Amino acid sequence: MPKTATKPALTPSRNTVLDLLKRGGPQSAGALAETLGVTAMAVRLHLYELAEEGLIEETSKPSGRGRPTKIWSLTEAAARAFPDAHQGLALEMIGTIREIFGEEGLARVIDRHSDTQLVAYRGHMAGHDKLSERVERLTELRSAEGYMATAAEDGDDFLLIENHCPICSAAKACTRLCKNELQVFQDALGPDTKVTREDHILAGARRCVYRIKAA
Repeated sequence: MPKTATKPALTPSRNTVLDLLKRGGPQSAGALAETLGVTAMAVRLHLYELAEEGLIEETSKPSGRGRPTKIWSLTEAAARAFPDAHQGLALEMIGTIREIFGEEGLARVIDRHSDTQLVAYRGHMAGHDKLSERVERLTELRSAEGYMATAAEDGDDFLLIENHCPICSAAKACTRLCKNELQVFQDALGPDTKVTREDHILAGARRCVYRIKAA
């Protein structure tokens, strides 16, 4: 019986490459390799496999007089590689509630969910007087919920960056989820802050970005 050809061991893992593209946006194989501390060839082996599966795609970026640089980015199909928070069930429930109770009934259910979420967030932020500490706690909570959240400082402001939306399909079906989420952040962080959404996945951005200012 002929031996089955085995693929060479690949380092780092495919999931790590996908995660870096999710968090950092489109990048070259060289940039990914530098971040991971491996050779560009090791990364390219993953990239070619991921491209064959339709999870990533390449575009060419002019690079002076030399060859164009290949830039790799996630496709819409890559969403299946990240947490989806039972979106199929969520969509079914949204449709059922809308059908039985109408838009007003659905709004009441979403608002109740937001109230519960706000109570939980405030509980985790209790005792944290500094805005930086509250932003850090909110970031940790959102990451735990599957949003791949990070925080950054931008001058005197803070940025809450969510690289993934585990309820994206549900949010598309009921935009009140996103509307309420912004208000929940505002109320949880306190009256001495102002929160605005600068990037929005539902509007076509690759991530959601919230600017948090001290009022």
